[in-house]
Amino acid sequence: MRAGGGTEVLDKAAAACILTLCFGCLHVIALKSQLFTRHGGLPYSTEAPISYETFYFDQKIDHFGFLENGTFKQRYLVADKHWKPGGPVLFYTGNEGDITWFCNNTGFMWEIAEELGAMLVFAEHRYYGESLPFGQDSYSDSKHLNYLTSEQALADFAVLIQNLKSTLQGAQHSPVIAIGGSYGGMLSAWFRMKYPNIVVGALAASAPIWQFPGMVPCGDFYKIVTQDFARSGSNCDANIRKSWKAINNVSSTGSGLQWLSEEFSLCTPLKSVIDVINFKNWLQETWVNLAMVDYPYEANFLQPLPPWPIQVVCKYLGFDSTVSDHQLLHGVSQAARIYYNYTGGSSCLNTSQTATGSLGFLGWFYQACTEMVMPMCTDGVQDMFEPSEWNFQAFSDECYGMFGVRPRADWAGIVYGGKDIASHSNIIFSNGGLDPWSAGGVTYNITDSLVSIVIPEGAHHLDLRYSNARDPASVRAARALEVKYFREWIRKAKKTP
Repeated sequence: MRAGGGTEVLDKAAAACILTLCFGCLHVIALKSQLFTRHGGLPYSTEAPISYETFYFDQKIDHFGFLENGTFKQRYLVADKHWKPGGPVLFYTGNEGDITWFCNNTGFMWEIAEELGAMLVFAEHRYYGESLPFGQDSYSDSKHLNYLTSEQALADFAVLIQNLKSTLQGAQHSPVIAIGGSYGGMLSAWFRMKYPNIVVGALAASAPIWQFPGMVPCGDFYKIVTQDFARSGSNCDANIRKSWKAINNVSSTGSGLQWLSEEFSLCTPLKSVIDVINFKNWLQETWVNLAMVDYPYEANFLQPLPPWPIQVVCKYLGFDSTVSDHQLLHGVSQAARIYYNYTGGSSCLNTSQTATGSLGFLGWFYQACTEMVMPMCTDGVQDMFEPSEWNFQAFSDECYGMFGVRPRADWAGIVYGGKDIASHSNIIFSNGGLDPWSAGGVTYNITDSLVSIVIPEGAHHLDLRYSNARDPASVRAARALEVKYFREWIRKAKKTP
């Protein structure tokens, strides 16, 4: 991300993990131009046929002021095959993307619906998918984007649930449980905190609610990425650490740029210093994404990948200390192809494509530039990346150049309580030991009802995915415990008038 002389700090870390905390992932956004083009991946796939109805609800554009009286159509999906009047509602708090994608990738909810006799509702987050407050003008300028906040989204969810309970026969006393992953997991936790009268509990999977200024060290995220590679193959992390200098060395000449472009089969050849920065950011994001989706079976969440993809990648990066720059980068190119061309269908690699197109990168970047300020940094010693400090002022300047707004670094901590949340109740925080986002997550019990479930062999919200024969025992146990808490919340809610 580089706008009008923005700093390289932002290219590598400040904006580097633009949290696609989606049901998914955070992404490095390198240059400003890429913010508008980054897309890719394949259509979602499901493990079993699912069926739902699509509805639209008239939401207020502004829940907290009285001057803007406009409304928009919020999309939501409903599956009530197993629900009976009075039964529970499992409510997915949609994150930054098309709600149908999250619906199709949240197999856990579909698998427990019959067991709990639950209705499933998947609510789309404003400004994403089809839920655009100002239609095609929603992203036209900062005035139209002004209503893209987590607070407005939570109010949307609350109003939608109240409407469903008042209009759907038999739902008036149905207990509602919020469920979400990544940014959606943050929203599910905050939903329970802000609207305990609306939801009886929440499952916040891979939810980095503490990845904000002053709450966790800015370098912990990249340390976990590095640990994932270190444990997956001999010298794997060390050789990725060496690769940045090798890229600098080789790209210092025109023939080197040509060699790199051909070695990596790049769709657009490298021709300038900016191209090389972009290229390195693309590789950095590749390693981050692999850490998030290091699942034990074949999966197609961000890209089609083999089981334990980092182990496969590291087979190409086991060189000893005598490796030459060209040998090392040949190994890196083979490793990158595991992520971008596992199926063998790509004739070239596009450095503007790293993940599914179902995520709303521009919308999330605006949120990161306002209230979702998540510091990231690297030192090249405790992690395998080039050193890059967190520079809030540079980040703020970049945001102002793009949107004409400046981020409020402390706002998320003020509005959602930061680490001072012990007064709340009935929230499960689940985190995978392989997931870099666990660095900003709740990984210990705060009270008897603010509980942590850690899945040592789990990547990003593995517990929300469909069950699989190759699932580790830890995720099976996590899901069983989550359902146990759900049953307890439902039982208590039904006993309370």
